[in-house]
Amino acid sequence: MPPATPAPQSPGPALELLVHGVGGATPQEMLDDPSTVRITGDATAAIYRRADDREAEQHPERYRDRPIAEAYCWSNLTSGNGSRALWLLLLPFMVVNLAHWMRPTARSRTRAVRLYGVLVRLLALSLTVLLTAAVCEVALDLAAWQCAGVPDCSNQRSWLGFLSTAQGGWWSQPGRRLALAALVPTALVVLLWFLSNRTWSAYESQRPLAGSEPEDDTLIEPVAEPGGRPALGRPGFWYGRRLVARLRAAHTAAGFLTVAASVAGAAARHDRAVTGPVPDLVGRLIEAALAAGALVVLWVVCRRGRSERRLDNRLDRALITYLPGAALALLLLAAVYASWSRPDWTSSGTLPGDFAFSAIALGQGALVVVLAAVALSLYRRTPEPRTVMYGLGGPVVAMLACALGGVMSGGVSQRVADWLDGPGTPGMGRSSVIEGPPVLLSWQASVIPVLLVLLAVPALLLLVRTWLAARALEPGIDQEYEQERPDPARTRQIARIRATAALTDSAPWILGPVCAAALLLGAGAVVGAWVSGEVPGLAMKGSGPFVESLAQAAQSTGSWMIGLGFILFVTWGRRAYRDASARRTIGILWDVGTFWPRAAHPFAPPCYAERAVPDLASRMSGWTALTRGRLVISGHSQGSVLAASAVWQLPAGTRRRVALLTYGSPIERLYGRWFPAYFGPVPLGALHRSVHCWRNLWRATDPIGGRVRLDEGPGPEVDRGPLKDPLVYGRTPEHPLPEAVLGHSDYQADPVFAQERAALLDRLDPVLPHQADGAGDTGSPRPQGSSGRSSG
Repeated sequence: MPPATPAPQSPGPALELLVHGVGGATPQEMLDDPSTVRITGDATAAIYRRADDREAEQHPERYRDRPIAEAYCWSNLTSGNGSRALWLLLLPFMVVNLAHWMRPTARSRTRAVRLYGVLVRLLALSLTVLLTAAVCEVALDLAAWQCAGVPDCSNQRSWLGFLSTAQGGWWSQPGRRLALAALVPTALVVLLWFLSNRTWSAYESQRPLAGSEPEDDTLIEPVAEPGGRPALGRPGFWYGRRLVARLRAAHTAAGFLTVAASVAGAAARHDRAVTGPVPDLVGRLIEAALAAGALVVLWVVCRRGRSERRLDNRLDRALITYLPGAALALLLLAAVYASWSRPDWTSSGTLPGDFAFSAIALGQGALVVVLAAVALSLYRRTPEPRTVMYGLGGPVVAMLACALGGVMSGGVSQRVADWLDGPGTPGMGRSSVIEGPPVLLSWQASVIPVLLVLLAVPALLLLVRTWLAARALEPGIDQEYEQERPDPARTRQIARIRATAALTDSAPWILGPVCAAALLLGAGAVVGAWVSGEVPGLAMKGSGPFVESLAQAAQSTGSWMIGLGFILFVTWGRRAYRDASARRTIGILWDVGTFWPRAAHPFAPPCYAERAVPDLASRMSGWTALTRGRLVISGHSQGSVLAASAVWQLPAGTRRRVALLTYGSPIERLYGRWFPAYFGPVPLGALHRSVHCWRNLWRATDPIGGRVRLDEGPGPEVDRGPLKDPLVYGRTPEHPLPEAVLGHSDYQADPVFAQERAALLDRLDPVLPHQADGAGDTGSPRPQGSSGRSSG
């Protein structure tokens, strides 16, 4: 917690701290000056000024009519060097981490909140197991067990020659092939551990400044109490070191145990079936040790949530050291056990991947259903009308994460199987040399075309509704711009942009039904795979020509689509590694998805806000304490969310010296609806009452930003808008060329921006009367120009 700021005795200088939004911006763009200098920070995130303003505090007479402008640049936190391309592998982990923060508002429901957190963490753990199992399927089953065990396949792959049974070498025994192939999924688990540990060291390891807030040893999930300190204002909210370390150890151990089970399971089944050189007791003991390790992992994941009420610097060193180490030792033991000579052992058929993938799918479905029940009970206890899908946003997004994980897993398995089988079609028995991936993956791929057809229905309805809404807006636009002879094409353009921008609010009603359908169809795929034991094209034989052709079309189309998706995914990652502009596009996705700390999945991309929020809070508190001046923190788009979060972290005395200016802000439209426990009406109302003054600018043409909806109290309203966009309807002597519709960008181009910033600074003047809730001077603002731009 930054130290509180002493009450100033004079107005002092004024500072505008600019925070850019999604996509990032350079300091030169933000400050509208080619010459800038870094004031504080490093190459990852820093605060800049114009070169002429470097010693601004020493010359206050130069800044009587304008504030000092500073720009906080944080874009390198999400789109830096080429290694960011690897973050694409972590997309399902990022999505399930979002589900943790989407819980409905809860008041005095500590047990339900804890249960919600446990369920999301278990879903996150299942995704780690799923990804590891998918790589085991490719390396162990398809390559080492099936292809290397069939001469017709291994002879066509020279790199598999030394594993081939036709060679009769030392590595040709199935157990040794499996032990060697286990290096691939083991390397993946080590890579995920490395990325998580490295990003923690680079992004989230910066400790916030210590303050005088009393520490509270209560370790519970966050429950926002009316009138209490909002969750985002708690000292430990942006420093989750202990939980991330525990979860990293548990997920790493889970990955190693999954690989060990794949290797040892095949050998143990062989030893139980025949009398050989290795007693079956050895396999049973290893399987028992693996089961005990799995129970320990579950205990670690379920035992402890986030500790936010204090800055928790402790680490469970024994756990984070010995748990992954013990799992790795079990993996090595399993590899040695499988490698023991068994001359009569031959590989045939497939490894039991159907059971493993079916168990994971059923477990994920059951967890999603229970999570939905818990979320719905929380919402019914404290209903908030603006919350999406009656509080079911978290379960829906968790289901989306599971679907993404399934698509990635099925995609890589299907493509590798097609590649290894050459002209054959795995699973269809037509000139196939290998059995192919588990039947369940083919059933899951067949679901994709059905989902797309179902998605087309609400998409078409939204398209029609948008067209009708645009037609209804046209008369109002002509009246707004007071056009005697309106241009129909120009009017239609503005109306279409406004109607399209409103589609953001309709996203839940597309995502919800599609995810519900995915849950039901996924359950049907599991049942179909279990009952038939065959791919859909064969399972439906004898059901009539129409059904047979439909099943074969769904299977082939789904397999093609899932493979194409995987190829596009890899291609995008390769391009992002080489191309900075593509990396910046990926960074925009991470700007939204990685705002939240890693509370559910430790392998999710790093949380940039755990660096950015303490940076901003420390700068605001430090500058106001040193200068006793006035400060406006000016945030655009995602930068407004960072700005509000940083203001929450300030002591009450400092918050009364700070004004908040947001524009193009998703703080209520997206965050308030999807994350109501943290940005709902109660937390935003508390922020409104605690900050001296707050102004929010919005446009009807903005698809991201919107109103804050806190127009209450005796002071000026928070929202001002909708701002006119475009500023000019047609050609005029002052604007001879048509003005662009700005939408989400360039709010500083509107004269209202400079007026509102000046009014905020006037209301911060301690010479004038003010109240804690933001009431102050309501006189005319002094005119002044924009001090900079918050985003490019």
